Amino acid sequence: MILKELLSNFAILISAIFLYTQSTSSTPLTLTSPLRSKFIVGMLGGILSNILMLYSIEINQTFIDLRHIPVIMVTYYGGAIPAIITMTCIILGRFLIGFTMSAFFAFALIILITAATLLIIRLSLSKKKKIFLSITASNIIFAAFISYLLPNFDRLFVLIVSYWIISYFAGFVSFYTVEFVRRSHRLLYKYKSEAATDGLTGLHNVRRFDETFNVISTQAEEKGESLSLLYIDIDHFKKVNDTYGHKEGDQVLINLSKILKNTVRPYDIVSRNGGEEFTIILLDCPLKRASDLSEKIRSAVKNYSFELTTGQAISITVSIGVASYNETTERPSMLIEEADQALYRAKQTGRNKVSFSSKESEEYIKV
Repeated sequence: MILKELLSNFAILISAIFLYTQSTSSTPLTLTSPLRSKFIVGMLGGILSNILMLYSIEINQTFIDLRHIPVIMVTYYGGAIPAIITMTCIILGRFLIGFTMSAFFAFALIILITAATLLIIRLSLSKKKKIFLSITASNIIFAAFISYLLPNFDRLFVLIVSYWIISYFAGFVSFYTVEFVRRSHRLLYKYKSEAATDGLTGLHNVRRFDETFNVISTQAEEKGESLSLLYIDIDHFKKVNDTYGHKEGDQVLINLSKILKNTVRPYDIVSRNGGEEFTIILLDCPLKRASDLSEKIRSAVKNYSFELTTGQAISITVSIGVASYNETTERPSMLIEEADQALYRAKQTGRNKVSFSSKESEEYIKV
């Protein structure tokens, strides 16, 4: 019966911990979390402990439950501040039930458990050992206090053994739940990031480019803002691969991506769309500014010495096609097609140059 009662406490505990961890996966509690986060988690830990007290085993006005587990958890993950807040909530909640000798013992019990856990987490031990020692310390303190409060309870030994079993079980399952959910979310974030990032250069990949461009082009049309797009292609890149090998070609791509990132504004969006082709979305950028930036990129690449892994340095050039919403096209959705046409024109008319989708645009820039 005792074990069955404690298992209901355990079910409430695990359910609450799982829901909390799921809802805060983007901002998990750590020792370096902001004070506000530590305060909120401390309060939540206190509320959970008070809920556990409502479903505790009552023996001669002594309430037996798993309220110590939230204290250990918030102490382990957040340190002293959330620990003290949770501890205070538990003390207040227990005294609201009644001012009895058992309540004062519960007051001392939770203070000792909190203090012991704070000391244990400072030790240079593995995570599992810290958890084990924290739960063991709380179990020993509980056994000592309950033996004093219920010396004539005929099932005292069964109570203590049952409590120790469920306490260890609840403690380790609680920590496993938190770690499992956190690890799952980290992996999910990693997979999402990899799905949207070019593995070689770290830039956005073509999938992320398409998603971002669709959103930004729609916003630009709604707000009537300028939007420019650059299509960039390395001239004769096949010759680089054929002469020096694909490994050295990759090194050139990595260095070029750095030049592009360092040349544009922090909020402009640089992507590698495949092979030696790159794009840059220039936010709130008219054609003249886009042209100037394109020429700056072209010049920077031409004058840069691309060092290979062998120590040899080579030079490359790029061709750039430029298109701009409200100037070369009246429809943002046409920017990709126009920039691609402009790049083709640059390739056809000599390479190592900046070009536009029409001669009229070039004449406009020159004026």
